[in-house]
Amino acid sequence: QVQLVESGGGLVQPGESLNLSCVSSGRTFSYPMGWFRQAPGKEREFVATINWNGINTAYADSVKGRFTMSRDNAKNTVYLQMNSLKPEDTAVYYCAGRDALYSSGSVYSSDYSYWGQGTQVTVSS
Repeated sequence: QVQLVESGGGLVQPGESLNLSCVSSGRTFSYPMGWFRQAPGKEREFVATINWNGINTAYADSVKGRFTMSRDNAKNTVYLQMNSLKPEDTAVYYCAGRDALYSSGSVYSSDYSYWGQGTQVTVSS
């Protein structure tokens, strides 16, 4: 049973930074991971994904150049470094894992089997 636990959310002002973490347990950490977010009244949307060994990443256009996803397989952890935050980045952020060892990431939420509980990010002055 895979468990994902996010942390690092909070309230920041526009232009500031946050670094989200997601720790995995219950399985060898050799599967692709993704970050998604859901704002109030909106559907969950793709943010970033990373393949099993961290070599390849992909980002939503809305965060490209501002957010960076990385992973440390020795620590069973993925990260989302968020810089130059904007009010429109306000959402609950979820990490997710694909049930596909040694595979590529995906932009589709339906490709992910494991989900964390989410962490709130609020960007407001």
